[in-house]
Amino acid sequence: MVSPVSKDATEDLRKAAGALEAQALVKQDLLPADQAQVLNEMAKYQVPQRSGDIVMIQSEHTGAIDVLSADLESADLLGDHRKVSPPLMAPPCIWTFAKVKEFKSKLGKEKNSRLVVKRGEVVTIRVPTHPEGKRVCWEFATDDYDIGFGVYFDWTPVTSTDITVQVSDSSDDEDEEEEEEEEIEEPVPAGDVERGSRSSLRGRYGEVMPVYRRDSHRDVQAGSHDYPGEGIYLLKFDNSYSLLRNKTLYFHIYYTS
Repeated sequence: MVSPVSKDATEDLRKAAGALEAQALVKQDLLPADQAQVLNEMAKYQVPQRSGDIVMIQSEHTGAIDVLSADLESADLLGDHRKVSPPLMAPPCIWTFAKVKEFKSKLGKEKNSRLVVKRGEVVTIRVPTHPEGKRVCWEFATDDYDIGFGVYFDWTPVTSTDITVQVSDSSDDEDEEEEEEEEIEEPVPAGDVERGSRSSLRGRYGEVMPVYRRDSHRDVQAGSHDYPGEGIYLLKFDNSYSLLRNKTLYFHIYYTS
């Protein structure tokens, strides 16, 4: 026996048939009116023109992909879905020398050449590129204990040549203070200072040298790096691994031409 079909069931069947017809239309080429509507939506984005870019829009219903333009810049349309990695950095020149006492005695008398990195803290010295310079140089030493040290490069326009110092409780907190944190699908875990830093800095800045613990209490740690372009060097002194000891840091940072 077949039960009579209700009025609601009949209406549902009509809706299902209409949906099938709509899906069949989606598989066909876009009508000129539809193309005009899509292009009007794309015109809302203010994007620079660059040849070689392809914009593709995927249907939410069928998964079909339509190539709309081969010459339209797609960066703003794709947004955060396309991550641009910073260019690889040339390695720095690094060396050490043994006159630790003389070095600390000299810098101890100079202004702004000595500071204390407290336990659990990370100090970042931001050094902009100088229009008259070609490379940045650094020298540092500590009292009694080692400290983590690494160098990164922020590709950003330089508005001031002033060297600034920033203090944070950890490298993660420091990243949030420097700029708003972008959403990352799979956050990169912070690494061990013993093995080199694996923080999100690698994805956002050029890595000149990773953060490692340096025996700066035994020898003066020195190095230099040729400017890769305009931007700001981030010299990081990492004491986040120490739960008990503050570190007294003596440093000298300068540029050469």
